[in-house]
Amino acid sequence: MGSRGPRVLDAGIRVAGGIAKKHSLASSAGQKKNATHGGIQFLKSYGQHILKNPMIVNSIVEKGGVKSTDVVLEIGPGTGNLTMRLLETAKKVIAIEFDPRMVLELQRRVQGTPHQQNLTIISGDFLKVDLPYFDVCVANVPYQISSPLVFKLLSHRPMFRAATLMFQREFAMRLCVQPGDPLYCRLSVNTQLLARTTHLLKVGKNNFRPPPKVDSSVVRIEPRPISTIPCNFKEWDGLVRLCFGRKNKTLGGIFRTKTVLELLETNYKTYKALQLHDPSTPEGVRKLVEEVLATNGHENMRASKMSQDDFLVLLATFNEKGIHFA
Repeated sequence: MGSRGPRVLDAGIRVAGGIAKKHSLASSAGQKKNATHGGIQFLKSYGQHILKNPMIVNSIVEKGGVKSTDVVLEIGPGTGNLTMRLLETAKKVIAIEFDPRMVLELQRRVQGTPHQQNLTIISGDFLKVDLPYFDVCVANVPYQISSPLVFKLLSHRPMFRAATLMFQREFAMRLCVQPGDPLYCRLSVNTQLLARTTHLLKVGKNNFRPPPKVDSSVVRIEPRPISTIPCNFKEWDGLVRLCFGRKNKTLGGIFRTKTVLELLETNYKTYKALQLHDPSTPEGVRKLVEEVLATNGHENMRASKMSQDDFLVLLATFNEKGIHFA
């Protein structure tokens, strides 16, 4: 049933707030026509899927820890069922919506209600708009922008308290897994450096209409205070990117390759020049790399099994030798 039916039946659509191309989740093969809701046609080219389980809507809001004094950011509100539930709980909701049809539907839905003055709608692409102040973010997000969406949120200042977000299940698990898990990757390491991530809830594909091809999961992301992040993130990401290029290869195998050594030498010379030091390397960068690899057993480590502390020690050791990654 649509927005003209019971107060909460669908939980918005998985699109908007950043959709400019086809969603990574296609409708099931047997779906010949786009679904409709309250007279609005959902576009398969946008990958729009309606969450039809009201219990999940309530659970997302509850697990989001929304307070009556909170300003809530919602990404992709769609027809507004999750939005309306948030408005019942929070002081204010700021919704970012890409699809103009959904903007109109959301405006129609709150018109004349006590919540009308507490909703602000930003029409546009989430990845391109300037984010306002907010306390928490609660959203059923567009899956194909999941990674840039997470890092745009984590780079936002002032820092928010928490984000409760629904993702494609595999992506969600990558945010939360620990070293040694097959899904452990650069995304895992980078996100967990900047935030505490917790898997909250699995949402089966049959909870959507039409059902997508994959299950979903809800994740809670709590940013760490800037003062507790022990390194420069650009430096960190440069190192992690190299290590996870071949995550099951030893660090010795990675850092002895010609291309990596050439990159490190270029970075070394640039850094020295910026520090107004002689950029020449009489002993050669290769020797410096060998010294790093010989420290703390780094040579035989593999990114797929390295902890946050392992990467921090490795980065500090490289930096001590004058080797940088940004």
